[in-house]
Amino acid sequence: MRRALTAVIAFCAGVQVLHADPAKEVIVISGGVSLSKWENYKPQPHDRWWMNFVRAARIRIQQVRSEDPEAQITWLVYKPAYLRRAPEEGKDLLSLIDSVRDAYRVRRIYFSQASELIDYLNAGKNRETVKISDLEYFGHSNKACWMFDYSNYIDSASKVWFHEDDLPKLRPGIFAKDAYVKSWGCHSGESMNAHFRRATGVPMWGAVGKTQYRTDELPALAEKSGRWKK
Repeated sequence: MRRALTAVIAFCAGVQVLHADPAKEVIVISGGVSLSKWENYKPQPHDRWWMNFVRAARIRIQQVRSEDPEAQITWLVYKPAYLRRAPEEGKDLLSLIDSVRDAYRVRRIYFSQASELIDYLNAGKNRETVKISDLEYFGHSNKACWMFDYSNYIDSASKVWFHEDDLPKLRPGIFAKDAYVKSWGCHSGESMNAHFRRATGVPMWGAVGKTQYRTDELPALAEKSGRWKK
C-alpha cells in the first residue's frame, strides 16, 4: 500500500510540473510613454501617467502567473522612453519597472530598436523547441504599426516602430499552433492584424478604433463604435 501511495504522489507531482509547459513562452511587450512637456497642453493628451503601459503589462503578467505559477514569461520594455521620462517624474523609472520583474519572477529585457524585438521573437529562445504561445503588446499604435517612442523623442511622431511591412522578418514556425496574440493599442485591428495573419499564419486580435488604458484593469475600447477584431 505504501509503495502504491508513493507512486500516486509521484504521479500527481509530475502532473503539476507538466502544467508549466517548458516548450512554450509568454511574451509581453511594453512600448514607451510620451513626454509630459508636449502632451499636457494638448486637447487630448497621451500618457499623463508614466505607468500606462507598465501597469497594463503587470496586470496581464499577474493573470498569467496566477493561472500558471511556473509559466515562462518574458517582458520586453522599450527602455529609451522611460529614461527620457524619468527626469519629468523625478524618479528612477527603471528601478520601478524592475520591481515588477522581481515581484512576478519574469525575464525582463530592455530593447531600443525594433530589430532587437524581432531578433528576440525569432531566436531569443530555441524556437525549434520553445514556441511563443502568447504575445501581447501594450503601447501606442496606429493601424499599421506599433510605435515605441510616440511623442517621446519627437512631438506627436515616432522614430522607432514595428511596422506591418516588417512582419515577414519573423521566422516561420516561431509560434505555437494555438498561440494567442493581441495588440492592446489603438487601431491595430484595422490593418496590422490581417498582415500579421498572412505573415505568420497566426491570428492577432486588434482594436478597431481607439483603446483606453486604465489604472487597475486591462485596456478597453474607448469608443462605442469600436470592437476587437482578428
